[in-house]
Amino acid sequence: MAGARAGSPHRLGAPGARSGSWGGLLRRLGERMTRPADQRDAEELKEHARAHGAAAIDTLADRQIATVSGTIRAVTLRPRSTVPALVVELYDGSQTLVLIWLGRRQIRGIEPGAYVRATGRVCIREGVPTIFNPAYELLPRTGR
Repeated sequence: MAGARAGSPHRLGAPGARSGSWGGLLRRLGERMTRPADQRDAEELKEHARAHGAAAIDTLADRQIATVSGTIRAVTLRPRSTVPALVVELYDGSQTLVLIWLGRRQIRGIEPGAYVRATGRVCIREGVPTIFNPAYELLPRTGR
């Protein structure tokens, strides 16, 4: 770049030079490729939850009304002699929260891999944040 003028943005090492943007891109790409897949997925879920205005599960307090969002990891039916319960594990990248719908055997769309936003009162049961009978909304799946 012998012909580059002193104030030219194409001068090597200049603040707006293309080499800086390529260096940043390569650095981010390198970091992305060397991080474990679980960590990358967790970070993407955290960003997606923030974009939907949801609270991080690891920041929730007992008896707090909260909106959370994340990916459903597991769905189980706890058959009881009196009242069935649909139990769902929701993961937002920070921690797992349990959603329990009493009196339900299934809910269409609530399945592993679905992305959900849920609102309700959090209670801590055996150290695990739990919401009973939450209001919920199925959201489009994340870009994965």
